[in-house]
Amino acid sequence: MRREVGYREKGGQYTKFGHWYADRVQDAQYRNAPWCDMFIAWAAQKAGVAHQVGQFAWTPSHAAWFIKQGAWSRKPEPGALVFFDWSGGKSYKGIDHVGVVERVEGKKIHTIEANVDRVWLKRKTRETDKVVGYGLPRLVKPDAPVDEIRSTEQPFVRVGPRESQGSPLDFLGTPQALLAAMVLTTVVVSFRLAGRRRGVRRGFALPWNAPSGPPAEPVELELPEPMGRPVLVATVPKQAGPPAGTRRRPYEPREHEDRRDVASLGN
Repeated sequence: MRREVGYREKGGQYTKFGHWYADRVQDAQYRNAPWCDMFIAWAAQKAGVAHQVGQFAWTPSHAAWFIKQGAWSRKPEPGALVFFDWSGGKSYKGIDHVGVVERVEGKKIHTIEANVDRVWLKRKTRETDKVVGYGLPRLVKPDAPVDEIRSTEQPFVRVGPRESQGSPLDFLGTPQALLAAMVLTTVVVSFRLAGRRRGVRRGFALPWNAPSGPPAEPVELELPEPMGRPVLVATVPKQAGPPAGTRRRPYEPREHEDRRDVASLGN
């Protein structure tokens, strides 16, 4: 069992343990099924203790088998199979996952588990709040029947909640996270450099305070007839006056402006 630590499933959830189990029970659906319990069946077969450990793929059936054999416990010990319910339930019917206890330290257990962290077979350190119970192979009789419970397995009927994958910050150390950070940094720097080359300055335009009051009305302005020319009649929009209480600034022509009198326009 320890030699397999570090094994990773292939595409489509395919594993050599599922392939082995599917051939053993003559059912191809197990080749791509959740494989935590099929790994234990495979390891027990290799060690020659299959009848004490059990040969199962569906964890609730495996736990029920230990209960029926009088080999069920609420206390961990090395070599025991540990059954988890990620929702925190305490009934064997809600079991989602199984592993093997390697050692016990205080209130924590150290385990070897398959199909954890999505694809791995690895060692884990667990709290016991999600543990439903422990199957004890040492208490199982050598001639304990298996087929009567194995026939009730339903690996694809019940889909329990997935194991908590730990902190979201765990993703930051993955190659995907580093690649995403590099791409994002490149894009941000490119935009900043492009903005500097164009001399773009971003800001907010302040709205012009238009004079309040009714809309402007057209006013006809008639100019005197100069030197026998026809009269020019122009229509000039009447501008609304400034709001009440507003002081006008006197008109002061600039130095370069012509100070001619308006009356001279007719000359």
